Amino acid sequence: MKRLVAAAVAALTLAMPAAAEVSLRDTAALKAFLASGTPCCVIDARNAAKRLSAPLADTLPYRKDLKINPTGIVVVIADTDARAIEVGKALERASKAKDIYAVKGGERAWRAATGAAASGMPSGFIIPKNTCESGTAIQQY
Repeated sequence: MKRLVAAAVAALTLAMPAAAEVSLRDTAALKAFLASGTPCCVIDARNAAKRLSAPLADTLPYRKDLKINPTGIVVVIADTDARAIEVGKALERASKAKDIYAVKGGERAWRAATGAAASGMPSGFIIPKNTCESGTAIQQY
């Protein structure tokens, strides 16, 4: 009887999908991962102002009702490590993700791991009144 129960428990354990694991990954770990494969999706959980001023290519902006159906490892980039883990756990509950990597160090670590340069867009610019005239500018952004 004990063998039958043990076999049933083992069969159920193998049949159940493994729970996702949210882990904090630094630049070196991300570089190693990216050298061997690619994430199925990269979630940008930074605040809206940072997403606009320094966009990250090929990312999906995070929102509370975000539903994903990941086919591989999910990467979460946030303003703080704690926020990346928090978002990772929320995605873990809402999806069937196998593993979720929270980026330790946020945007800076992600750019270092991927070799992506920061946006070349200036944070502001001035439209001069006339390049030959002195005085106040027409508009300043």
